[in-house]
Amino acid sequence: MAWARRILRVNLTDGACTHEPLNMDWARQYLGQRGLATKYLMEEIDPKVDPLSPENKMIMATGPLTGTCASTAGRYSVITKGALTGAIACSNSGGFFGNEMKNAGLDMIIFEGAAKTPVYLFIDNDDCRLIDAADFWGKSVWDTEEGIKEKHGDPQIRIASIGVSGEKGVKFACVVNDMHRAAGRSGVGTVMGSKNLKAVAIRGTLGVRVDDMARFLETTAAGKAVLAENAVTGQGLPTFGTQVLMNVINEVGALPTRNHRDVQFEGANKISAEAMAEPRESDGKPNLVRNAACFGCTIACGRVSTIDRTHYTVAERPEYQIASGGLEYEAAWALGAATGVDDLDALTFANFICNEQGLDPISFGATVGAAMELFEEGVITDKETGGIDCTFGSARALTDLAELCGRGEGFGAEIGLGSKLLCEKYGKPDLSMSVKGQEFPAYDSRGVQGMGLTYATSNRGACHLRSYTVSSEILGVPEKTDPLVTDGKASLVKAFQDATAAVDSAGICVFTTFAWTLEDIAPQIDAACEGEWTSESLLEVGERIWNLERQFNIAAGFTGKDDTLPKRLLKDAAKAGPAEGLTNGLDKMLPEYYDLRGWSPDGVPTNETVSRLGL
Repeated sequence: MAWARRILRVNLTDGACTHEPLNMDWARQYLGQRGLATKYLMEEIDPKVDPLSPENKMIMATGPLTGTCASTAGRYSVITKGALTGAIACSNSGGFFGNEMKNAGLDMIIFEGAAKTPVYLFIDNDDCRLIDAADFWGKSVWDTEEGIKEKHGDPQIRIASIGVSGEKGVKFACVVNDMHRAAGRSGVGTVMGSKNLKAVAIRGTLGVRVDDMARFLETTAAGKAVLAENAVTGQGLPTFGTQVLMNVINEVGALPTRNHRDVQFEGANKISAEAMAEPRESDGKPNLVRNAACFGCTIACGRVSTIDRTHYTVAERPEYQIASGGLEYEAAWALGAATGVDDLDALTFANFICNEQGLDPISFGATVGAAMELFEEGVITDKETGGIDCTFGSARALTDLAELCGRGEGFGAEIGLGSKLLCEKYGKPDLSMSVKGQEFPAYDSRGVQGMGLTYATSNRGACHLRSYTVSSEILGVPEKTDPLVTDGKASLVKAFQDATAAVDSAGICVFTTFAWTLEDIAPQIDAACEGEWTSESLLEVGERIWNLERQFNIAAGFTGKDDTLPKRLLKDAAKAGPAEGLTNGLDKMLPEYYDLRGWSPDGVPTNETVSRLGL
């Protein structure tokens, strides 16, 4: 129960769509979504494959709780070998697409090969077919979604698609569903574009069954009560969204600013959650219109925003849609502090472009920040940028580059390489603030030491969602630890990584873990799924997933030498704030982490660990 027990395999090369049974032995070992799809990918491709070749596969996967009445149970993930990193990629998204996919009776869709011409996959329960997408190729996510719904005459179809950036090979293109929710990181949309797959459109009405409905309703109701009573999930996130962190992280001196030159941004208060809620002088209306929720979510952290109609971005594009998914913390940081831009409307516009054309705003903004440093150092000039003044703090540069990158044109195509390739191209590799080719999120690891180890060891490249030690180090959840020390951080990171892998694989949102522990989640999975599921067994599943992802990366050519940070974070001390004078102590944390993981000193899982986890 809970699993649909069915996979759809789509061979894009020959156009065949075939249902097959889910491997239930693997489901019991890896649960679903992130873990289960990674197992399938590991078994079916050579990890050394070119991410953009037809031999790479792309999997859309739901978890056993996806589509149920558990809070936040609308998640799905896109799993592949990432175009940005060359590492294992699993990008998680909310919205309503995951629920529709599960209600169409699918645990996973496996895409293999590549279509000769653009196509989209249409699913109506058991009716699955590839349809010519020539009319939608070259169009934005927004136009594609509206066009497919109009073509099929059904506004309830849920659609995941790529924008022009995915078609043009921008390395960090997303898969966007429901207009502004995204499987956002690692270039999963780039892989989708390489397969000439424009969109997946689904209508599902088959329903989702659970093993013990009475107990499931009881456990999910208890879980929702815990979320409602928690200060973060019941008050902070609904009211302010993730943007509640902007001023908090700035005050503790861990807000990466101007490509990590600084750890505090003087303009943070202008782009914060509080600023979004304040009335504008021009029209008396705030940037924030309202909050929004994904399928089944009782937290509702999403934002819907508008731009001042007199702002240059809208004044110069009066036809532009100006009410859409608003800024979340990571995007606001990347588009703002990372580039030194404190123009809230410009950030909102750039974020709309990322939604419209399917760009990861974290990698985009961080790469613009790197380009701005290259520009200020004179490494690149107006000649390379096409006349764009890429000085730190330039709102015009930010918005112009967003449009160019979204279309894969001009210097925007250079930005579309990502910061690693961009900085290598111009002979300054140390200016890329990335791990394994993926740009950092919004926490400076000199001010939050555990995040340094999190970034360095993340299997998909620098990522906060694989081990959010900020929860403990800054917010005190589940217990407060000192963000400025390295002691105890190896065990903290491992615990977060294993637990998060299980949560991602269940089909629920990681934001629930601000309030829930596995003791809250295990009863819900146990009531929904056959077999016995406890917090201990879920931790083991998470550990198994983490080591499987590690094995994929080792087979792909990564080594322990890739578990590192840019020299700036290891050598250049923070200039201000509580962390002033500190660098990240990765050298102290990494050996202990390897030992706790049961890995060799060079980061390879030992035979004993592999055997214990049944890998």
